[in-house]
Amino acid sequence: MRQISSRRRMLALASLGAAAALTLSACSSAPSESTGGDDAAKLDAVSIGISQLVQHPALDAATEGFKQAFIDAGYVDGDTVKFDVQNANGEQATAVTIAQTFATSDVDLVLAVATPAAQAAAQAITDKPVLFTAVTDAVSAELVKSMEEPGANVTGTVDAVPDDALKTQFEIITEMKPDAKKVGIVYASGEVNSQVQVDAAQKVADEMGLELVTKTVTTANDIAQATEALGDVDAIYVPTDNMVVSGIASLVQVAEKAKIPVIGAEPGTVEGGAVATYGIDYTKLGKQTGEMAIKILEGADPAKTPVETPAELSYVVNPAAAERMGVEIPKSILDDATVVE
Repeated sequence: MRQISSRRRMLALASLGAAAALTLSACSSAPSESTGGDDAAKLDAVSIGISQLVQHPALDAATEGFKQAFIDAGYVDGDTVKFDVQNANGEQATAVTIAQTFATSDVDLVLAVATPAAQAAAQAITDKPVLFTAVTDAVSAELVKSMEEPGANVTGTVDAVPDDALKTQFEIITEMKPDAKKVGIVYASGEVNSQVQVDAAQKVADEMGLELVTKTVTTANDIAQATEALGDVDAIYVPTDNMVVSGIASLVQVAEKAKIPVIGAEPGTVEGGAVATYGIDYTKLGKQTGEMAIKILEGADPAKTPVETPAELSYVVNPAAAERMGVEIPKSILDDATVVE
C-alpha cells in the first residue's frame, strides 16, 4: 500500500489558500524556484489565464498539475510564465465574467477547469486558445465538434472514466456489501457532465442487477437533505459532480450517521471522506493538459489537436472512513491502493 505524501497535502492546502485570496481584478503570479536553468531564459514569456469553477481537491489538483507542466518544461513561474488564476466559487455568472475578462485581456492562452467554466470560456473567447480539463463529455457540452478534431480554438482533456472502470467502481460496492441492492446518487441538476455520468451509472447498475436511486440538488445547501431523501440505499456513489464534491462533507456526515458506505469517482472525494474509488489522478490529468497547452503555444493548431483521455487510473482508499461507515475494504483492493489517512 502507498501513502499519500505530506507534500501533496501541503500543495493542496497551498492551492486552496491561494485561490481564496484572488479576485476578478487580481492577477496571481507567485514566484517559484527556477528549474529550467539556461533553457528557461531562452523561452518566450507567456501569460496564462485560469478559470476554475469552484474549489475542491480534484479541481485544485488539476490546476496545480497544469502549472507544473510548465515548470517541468523549463518555464519560471512569475518570469517566463505568469498564471492569472480566478475562481468562480461555483457561480456560473461569475465564470462568465471571468471568461469575458480573459477575452479582452492580453493572456496568450486560457485554461478552464470544469464543464461550466469551459462552456463560459468557449463562448466568450474565440481569438486565443482555450484548453479545458475536468470535463466529462466535451461533445455533449458543445465544447468541440468531435474528440478527434475539435474544430475551433478549444481542446483539452476529459475526466470520463471508461465503462469498465465505472463498473469497477460499482464492483467495489458489491465486494464490500455482497447483498447490496440499491445505490444512491446525489447530483446537481444543472451540470451536463453529471447527467452524462448518471446515465452511464444507470447502465452499469442495470447490468449488475442494482437499483439506482437518484436525487438532484440546485445548491450545495441541498446536499444533506437530498442524501437523507435517498432512503434505505445500501451505498452512495458520488460522480465527479462539482457542486456535490465541493460540499462532500455534508453528504459524508449523513452517510456516516446512517452507516452507508460512499464510493467516489475520483480520489479527491476519498480524501473528503468517501471509502474508496478506482479513478483519475487529477494532478496527472492537469499536467497532461499543460503539456497540450505548451504544444499549442509552440504552434500546434487546437482545432486539430485531439481531446485526450486520462492516461491511467488507480485505487484510492480511506480505511478510517470505511470504519466510520461500518464496512471493510477487501484486502484485494487494499494491496493495490493508495491509502488516505
